[in-house]
Amino acid sequence: MSTLQLPGALHAREFYIDGAWVTPLSSATLDVVDPSTEAVIAQVAMGSEQDAVRAIEAAKKAFASWSQSSPEARLDVLQRILDVYQRRADDIATTLSAEMGAPLEMALNNQTGSGAAHLETMIETLSDYRFSHLQGTTHVVREAIGVVGMITPWNWPLNQIICKVAPALAAGCTMVLKPSEVAPLNALLFAEVMDEAGVPAGVFNLVNGDGPTVGECLASHPGVDMISITGSTRAGVLVAKAAADTVKRVHQELGGKSANIILDDADLASAVHQGVLECFDNSGQSCNAPTRMLVPMAHLQDAIGYARAAAESLSVGPAQSPGVNLGPVVNRSQFQRIQDLIAKGIDEGAQLVCGGLGRPDGLEQGYFIRPTVFACDSNDMTIVREEIFGPVLTLQGYDSEEQAIELCNDTPYGLAAYVQCGDLERGRKIARRLRVGNVYLNYPEWDTRAPFGGFKQSGNGREYGEYGLDDFLEIKGVVGYGAD
Repeated sequence: MSTLQLPGALHAREFYIDGAWVTPLSSATLDVVDPSTEAVIAQVAMGSEQDAVRAIEAAKKAFASWSQSSPEARLDVLQRILDVYQRRADDIATTLSAEMGAPLEMALNNQTGSGAAHLETMIETLSDYRFSHLQGTTHVVREAIGVVGMITPWNWPLNQIICKVAPALAAGCTMVLKPSEVAPLNALLFAEVMDEAGVPAGVFNLVNGDGPTVGECLASHPGVDMISITGSTRAGVLVAKAAADTVKRVHQELGGKSANIILDDADLASAVHQGVLECFDNSGQSCNAPTRMLVPMAHLQDAIGYARAAAESLSVGPAQSPGVNLGPVVNRSQFQRIQDLIAKGIDEGAQLVCGGLGRPDGLEQGYFIRPTVFACDSNDMTIVREEIFGPVLTLQGYDSEEQAIELCNDTPYGLAAYVQCGDLERGRKIARRLRVGNVYLNYPEWDTRAPFGGFKQSGNGREYGEYGLDDFLEIKGVVGYGAD
């Protein structure tokens, strides 16, 4: 696919600041690579600190009026954004598939579709959200926190962009977005959507760049009132440190290493099969993927067979090819990191059930990983402890329900956990004991109203629906407001 054919490349050498496409102050560029082919498909401008400051100043100027706009006016803007976004869905999906490797159907229905779902949910949420109430004689008001810096990842780009942008808009905040430089073109398309929808100048701004330059500026600048990051735990720590001197709100959605407890009353074959598919979705590049499968020790060998069959049923190939379940991982560095971790698993004595090192047969180019399953006898193995971010599943046996809960909680992360059960009340009781932000019982449908976020080193704050909106608001008490 050439640069000229790719919809997201139109403004690749520009930034969106103060309601206009502008020429960067920096001359630096970065290649955007199609992970299916390893071909360069575009070059994007890479911003400097001065570019970021220009965007922050535009957002700060726009805040005075946007923060005072009515919820009805903000609803109208959100609806216009949704309308344009839905019209541009095919362009967005084509661009996403090319730059981050999602199979084309998945890029449209899931990657692009998730953004539309967040917009729809925020429109519903804002329609009946209470921004104030009287508590005795005190008027308690929720007001926009201010200018928000947003740092978003490459694995679910528009899901994470829109689950920040939509509630920030609904709250009355203005913002500067720094999307991932690994997959930046979809964000440029989203800026085109915002422009066409008539979002007021300065309310939404976009500057491409890397973390140490643009990201650092957003985190440390005194003109930014809140920084919201989705990324690795390492990146989240760096952002929090940079933000500390200005005492801004730090909102983090970070790494995960989520366990999937399959109880002895669940349908083992079905639970294992679905668990493998859930783990390998998006080529395993999801922070809340169920990457650690825990099964009763008595059924471990059966589970190994079911997991092997599920993994080997998946079709791996170029993202634009029909019938592909798993595309490539996003880039060379991710490919090599996953290869190194697979090698580490083998070296540490884990049983390689299927997959392993190297590309799948017939794929000599592109960042393709063999769907890999390990059986592990220790919770201390590197592949059990570290977030791999690829299609790699570990299987462990447990002797009791109590041990399963201990294994699930024995991790520095706390983003999600999964429980498969026949007796739903049993699953509910276990859910209360798991130190995670989300528990998914029996592989439920995705819920854009459920609070999303983590415990421990998976971050703080919540996204989605009213919980996401809450986090972009500050609370003010007007004491004596109701006195006669």
